[in-house]
Amino acid sequence: MCAERPTETLKLPLEGILRSSGDARVRALGVRGGMAHIQLEQSGGVQLANATRTPEAGANSMPAEVTAPWCATLLGAEVNLHQLRRLLAFFATQGWDTGDVDTLAQRPDRTVLRWQLQPREPLQFAAAKHACLHLAGELNADLVLQPGHSQRPPRLAGFDMDSTLIDAEVIDELAKITGVGAEVAAITEAAMRGELDFRQSFKKRMGLLRGFPETELAQIARQLPLKSGAGELLRALKTLGCKTAILSGGFSYFANFLQAERLPVDLVHANQLQFAGGKLTGEVVEPIVDAMGKRALLEGMAGEMGLELDRVIAVGDGANDIPMLSLGALGIAIHPKPKVRLEAPQAISRFGLDAALYLFGLNDQQIRALLP
Repeated sequence: MCAERPTETLKLPLEGILRSSGDARVRALGVRGGMAHIQLEQSGGVQLANATRTPEAGANSMPAEVTAPWCATLLGAEVNLHQLRRLLAFFATQGWDTGDVDTLAQRPDRTVLRWQLQPREPLQFAAAKHACLHLAGELNADLVLQPGHSQRPPRLAGFDMDSTLIDAEVIDELAKITGVGAEVAAITEAAMRGELDFRQSFKKRMGLLRGFPETELAQIARQLPLKSGAGELLRALKTLGCKTAILSGGFSYFANFLQAERLPVDLVHANQLQFAGGKLTGEVVEPIVDAMGKRALLEGMAGEMGLELDRVIAVGDGANDIPMLSLGALGIAIHPKPKVRLEAPQAISRFGLDAALYLFGLNDQQIRALLP
């Protein structure tokens, strides 16, 4: 592993970054009262107006209290001065005044910066989110917009399972063994993109799985790969006292296995498999946990816990997750399909599930303290 390059920390008015020239990797940025402390990898080609060297890195303290109505979080494998200039110009074009900025992550492979924003006019969320997504693509980063009040740990979190908590679609794995892998996978992909009705696609796929041997379930369950960051996120939520639930259009056998063997999940709601004579019948057991079923289950759990919906979040990846993603304080699409990326309130495309912890206002120091 290559050693990190030497850094220097400079203090200057925030607008001085916008007027800077040259480029260098940004290791940390802290802004209070319009004054920025920026830590750069040393580069002789950078020009920053009115900058003075300072020992303060701006990334060692706890994040500032969120007082602004909106926050935007930039998550990049690297962040550089060029990206910061683009981001500051974007905020100005949108009419969003910037307040405090905090560095939530400062790693060789990850830099996360949170900006507090005060729009000059009422913010139209859908249009603003799409503008952020467009810029994120140009910056090769994630840029997540969220209400300022949602920058806190949730009390209840609902998770999709397939391609969200695990890096696989279980129904496709069953189909491979049954000999209809390509056919079922194509239907699954179309359904997750929102091109097919989930209930109808589910019934069609179940019919194709008729005859699958029950004895194969345990082997498949043991081999399912977790999504990157799933363990860290679930363990941190448990430490924070947040109840978690799997709400899956997949199968309860595998969700229960994850709960028992792999992840600290409190509740499971998923579809049942029906066997006869050790073989899958191909019939559907009602009620199917579909898109509106997921939303209703999550909303019902919040009601039973006496929670307002602004203490509830949901995480998913497919079109059948969109209704529950739109329910609470945050709806985080993880590595989402294109339709879901556009429609979900928040999206993380370039990092694992643990990156969701930054959207709760936590920095790496706080996150490490949560993990056993």
